[in-house]
Amino acid sequence: MLNYITPEGLKKLQDEFKELHHRERPELVKVVAWAASNGDRSENADYIYGKRRLREIDKRLHQLSKKIDAAQVIDPTPLSSDKVVFGATVSFEYEDGEEKTYKIVGVDESDPKKGRISWNSPIAKSLLGKKVDDEVSMKKPAGTEYLTITKIEFL
Repeated sequence: MLNYITPEGLKKLQDEFKELHHRERPELVKVVAWAASNGDRSENADYIYGKRRLREIDKRLHQLSKKIDAAQVIDPTPLSSDKVVFGATVSFEYEDGEEKTYKIVGVDESDPKKGRISWNSPIAKSLLGKKVDDEVSMKKPAGTEYLTITKIEFL
């Protein structure tokens, strides 16, 4: 599975991996070892919670490792295109005049509230490959919506 990502997105995943692997997990292992040394583990909340949290951390570390290994890093800053591609910041206007601007990023760095949408989201799929002044149709449950691309930038 392709995991397109910007350099900033990859760094965020790597930072989370380092935090879990080098700080949180070792500290938790100490707590679990201490709790286990206190005797009866069946009623020891520190031990039970610690083991559960260790499983969660190990699962997340595995996920992060797979995502980092599969990462296809694309730096949008040197890119230049008259078409919408991964990494582009796209401004567009809906038929009612409402304007929006989104940067097309990887799945792991998507945050629509901050203006970052995944390259495989429905809106990004509608925009990819289009040019300034192109009218784009987007199918939604309530019907088809039309928008016009007003600007493409690589920030």
